[in-house]
Order: sequence, then structure tokens, then C-alpha cells
Amino acid sequence: MYYVYPAVFYPEGDGKFLVIFPDLNDLATCGDDLTEALAMAEDACGLYLFTALRDGDPIPEATPIEQVEKDDEKAFVNMVLVDLNEYAKKHSDKAVKKTLSIPTWLNTLCEKQY
Repeated sequence: MYYVYPAVFYPEGDGKFLVIFPDLNDLATCGDDLTEALAMAEDACGLYLFTALRDGDPIPEATPIEQVEKDDEKAFVNMVLVDLNEYAKKHSDKAVKKTLSIPTWLNTLCEKQY
């Protein structure tokens, strides 16, 4: 499941960037450069959404990019894409118990081996 949210990137003068997601309760992250800021933004957004879904919290709608406000003329808005299925694969360690049935001959063979 894909989610796309606008993020406001604020350059900090030393090459670093502050990133704010206005639609996600002003979720913030940062990076030492633009590449790292983009990666951190994807990770922060994924964590926020993953946690919200897990806890049964509502997922906010994304504001269209042209309606996102920024309070600094040097800032820019970029959409951040999160594949929540991939995020869950990487970060979920919840065990799931499964019961299964196997043929008797296979069970006997396995018991003899161990």
C-alpha cells in the first residue's frame, strides 16, 4: 500500500535540511544533506503511518502540494512516497503462530531423524 505526503524541506545553511510533514502533526526529521534528508523523511513518514495503522488511529489525507504553506522563501515542498508493505517487512518483528497438519509418514520420518 502506497502513501504520498508533502514534506517541507528547510535548508539550514550548512548543507543540512530540516523536514516537516504538516499533515502528520508536524512530524519532523532532518538530514546532513538532501539525499539523507529524503531518506530520513521516507523513514519517518513510514514509521508514523505504520504506528497509526497498528494502533487503529486514523490516517490523515494528504494536502495537495500546491496548497502546502511554507514560512521560509528558501524552503521547498516535495512529495514523499512510502510503500507501507515494504516498510512493514523491514520493521515488523511480530511473530505469527500457525498450526499445520502433515502426513503421518512424514512426521514419523522426521522423528526418526532427530
